[in-house]
Amino acid sequence: MLPLTTACSPSQPTPQPKADSAPQASTEPAPVVPTAPQPTPTTDTHAPPKPGATKTFTDWTVGCDNGLRCTLGSLLPDASIGEDTITLNLTREPGPVANGGGKVSLAIETRNDQVATKRPPASFIVDGKPIALRDAAALAAAIANAQSLKILDANGATLATVSLKGAAAALRYIDAQQGRAGTTNAIVAKGPDPARAPTPALPVIAAVAPSGSAAKLTAAQVATMRKRGSCDLGGFPDGADPTQFAPEVHALGGGKSLAILPCSTGAYNLIGALFIIDGATITPAQTDAPSGFEETGADSGTQAKTVVNGAFKNGILTSYAKGRGLGDCGVIQSFVWDGTRLRLSEQSEMGECRGNIDYITTWRAKVVRK
Repeated sequence: MLPLTTACSPSQPTPQPKADSAPQASTEPAPVVPTAPQPTPTTDTHAPPKPGATKTFTDWTVGCDNGLRCTLGSLLPDASIGEDTITLNLTREPGPVANGGGKVSLAIETRNDQVATKRPPASFIVDGKPIALRDAAALAAAIANAQSLKILDANGATLATVSLKGAAAALRYIDAQQGRAGTTNAIVAKGPDPARAPTPALPVIAAVAPSGSAAKLTAAQVATMRKRGSCDLGGFPDGADPTQFAPEVHALGGGKSLAILPCSTGAYNLIGALFIIDGATITPAQTDAPSGFEETGADSGTQAKTVVNGAFKNGILTSYAKGRGLGDCGVIQSFVWDGTRLRLSEQSEMGECRGNIDYITTWRAKVVRK
């Protein structure tokens, strides 16, 4: 993935052209605008996670997180993956342009396109008009009223043609969600009103800094966890060595450890049950949000909280529940330990299995270590 950014305000280091689009009436109802942002606290706000929703407009999907950072991503026109597998995401930051907000960034995803890995994208053509690769704000403004978008290599050859069906509606949705509809700094839903875009403060999680040594589990303890989690070794591939699916154990701090116990596996997903080890006591871990396949609405087949393709690094537990092997749909989550339970610190989603593997962030929290 090639991350590219540009500013959407003269106050930012990188100048950008002013969007040139005529005022249009919004087709999306404007949401309730949150209150003005407050200084970010440094103590735990204990906010329950409420990931934002994603919506699809024909060949584009869009979503905003709780901080009103919004992203729209291109989708392949049909479920099959053809030759043109490049996708792109445009993200707009919240807040008034006058206060440094509203920055637009671009990410081009080329990992599933063999041609683009050898001939990287170099520029765009929108309705015959060239646009620089790094001018994300100009690209967003251009596709709002365009019919065609092509991605070119350095020699001007077409790498991919991106459908713009639904792009204007997705951008209009972002204008509404960010409180820009009818204002001068909207991308599509422009109007005469001054900017009123808010910047909600992110919730704060006071997390324990990992310390100490991970617990050493006995065979009897592992067997107990498998029983409590309803983990069935019969769900593993035929001929698999059970020792290859031993639990991972990581020190959490305060004398406690986290065990990730493999419960079942498929072609591209490994479900792991979560347990907290405190001396001789083993209890199922608790989370403050649905985790793993539970978040997707699928049955994980275990009584314990789970992660999918889970990993624990630098005090962060991650889960990546894939909707299919390509990884172009599913849910990615991050959790941190607060001394009592695992707290959702970030979540990204892609609800459409249509080629885009650059997930849209729907929840964020600021993590402070204690």
